[in-house]
Amino acid sequence: MESSNKTAFRSHTCDELRPENIAQDVVLSGFVYRIRDHGGLLFIDLRDHYGITQCVLQQGDNAFLIAEKLKDETIIKIKGKVVERTKETVNLNMNTGAIEVYAQEIEVLSKPESQLPVQINVENEFPEDIRLTYRYLDLRKKEAHDNIVLRSQIISFIRNEMTNKGFLEIQTPILTSSSPEGARDYLVPSRLHRGKFYALPQAPQQFKQLLMAAGFDKYFQIAPCFRDEDARADRSPGEFYQLDFEMSFASQEDVFEAIEPVLYNTFEKFKPKGYSVANYPFPKITFDFAMAHYGSDKPDLRNPLVIEDLSELFEKSGFGAFSNAIKNGAKVKSINVPNCSKEPRSFFDKLNDWAKEIGLPGIGYISMISDSEFKGPIAKFLNKEELTEIAKINKMAPEDTVFFVCDKDATKIAGMIRTKLGTELNLIDEKQYKLCWIVDFPMYEYDEELKQIIFSHNPFSMPQGGMDALLNKNPLEIKAYQYDLVCNGIELSSGAIRNHIPEIMYKAFEIAGYGPEVVENKFKALLKAFKYGAPPHGGCAPGIDRIVMLLARTENIREVIAFPFNQQAQDLMMEAPAEVSPVQLEELNISIVPKIEIPRK
Repeated sequence: MESSNKTAFRSHTCDELRPENIAQDVVLSGFVYRIRDHGGLLFIDLRDHYGITQCVLQQGDNAFLIAEKLKDETIIKIKGKVVERTKETVNLNMNTGAIEVYAQEIEVLSKPESQLPVQINVENEFPEDIRLTYRYLDLRKKEAHDNIVLRSQIISFIRNEMTNKGFLEIQTPILTSSSPEGARDYLVPSRLHRGKFYALPQAPQQFKQLLMAAGFDKYFQIAPCFRDEDARADRSPGEFYQLDFEMSFASQEDVFEAIEPVLYNTFEKFKPKGYSVANYPFPKITFDFAMAHYGSDKPDLRNPLVIEDLSELFEKSGFGAFSNAIKNGAKVKSINVPNCSKEPRSFFDKLNDWAKEIGLPGIGYISMISDSEFKGPIAKFLNKEELTEIAKINKMAPEDTVFFVCDKDATKIAGMIRTKLGTELNLIDEKQYKLCWIVDFPMYEYDEELKQIIFSHNPFSMPQGGMDALLNKNPLEIKAYQYDLVCNGIELSSGAIRNHIPEIMYKAFEIAGYGPEVVENKFKALLKAFKYGAPPHGGCAPGIDRIVMLLARTENIREVIAFPFNQQAQDLMMEAPAEVSPVQLEELNISIVPKIEIPRK
């Protein structure tokens, strides 16, 4: 069969040839991955985007004279004949492992001038600054190359899934106005309108809502988003991509039902071998429940451990260390670990050392030996009724151990301990993908630094209960139609049913300290559109980078981005950000001044 990749430089790719091609004359082009000298024979592993083919050259041939001078990563064109490998040299780990190409002609197309700063055919890890400076070389390595191929396949698959579900792909602007959406904007000075700036969109939030006001029913795009924020392992500074979508005449459940099959099908299709994906509908967990029982609004459901609140019990107990702390605002949280009492003493000592590393005095614990016998550092401070009640609340069985944390920030710390215990005791099934929705987020929270009520999540969300809730409820008790999608402890997406009623929007912002003039100034187009009428609508935006990161089984998001920034938001390869010429600054009416500190309220 003729190759679909046939060009002037090749008749086949380096992954195509099979036993049925034996005796054919072929042309291959690619990179010299590895050369092996076996005396009178030279073997070249020739690599291209698709794979590797072994080529053999015999001493005395003209091609041999050229080949013995080649360096790794030289780009060559080979003409030769496909031959069968001997039984003892068949390589079952290669798609082309049953054949080799007897090379008759070699043409050098391009060659490296010096030693490559990143070696391609070795497993050694190179420092990240070297890898990113020479990213075009780093991407030749199989793992990095495969990640980008996987990313392309996932995006193509998602695009088809969304189109098949009736969503219309529409591109929204990249140059827009600055909007207070939670992170810092990247600003772009205008040459034609001196002293004014565009902003790169943190997300297409307002535009997709305007599309719903314009009468489109279902929109999506693989949207670039720009946020000037610090890097994390699961967050790349600068630019990222998300599956942005919005639906008209949709409830929260409608949004879930629309996107769940798309995401399930994506994970199911691209999951690594041996992995499983929990089916949809995905569990719906309230924000309050997640914080109370997982210590996080991004719970990893592969971890079976749950957190309980024992503050009331310990407040009345005779254990002064805890009861006194509770009077000063602390909470007591507990985590039951089945069969943990069997662990050696060294496990408890190491856990205690870790607790001190994160700023705790240690970790108290109680082990249940039998229905009436308990052991542990704090067991002696509690009476039989208290121990029995602890066992009941935590659903303890003999040989279980309950760990305690007493702190003003007990919820967050208990979440950290839950993760630590799950990891150390191998309770987390690494070959599972478990997705869930976190719902019923608080509309507002109290900012201790500003001493005022602020939005806790997305200011564009519809409050549950609408205007009646805003007028008659304590703001800190109001829930919003806001939801996050979480997979294995990583937030994939935030979303909401939008606030599309101008009067409700004015009131919602008023509670957070913004007058009508602020709303009208910052969200002028959106507000004006709503005053002409807009359908109820909602959506969300799962992160493409994070989806690929999970499916590629890498813990660093930069591994699935072709040309990522480093942790300092620098492109080491292109040397960005960089200074620009005085002429460019003059055109923009910009001057560089020494840094000044602006006091913030």
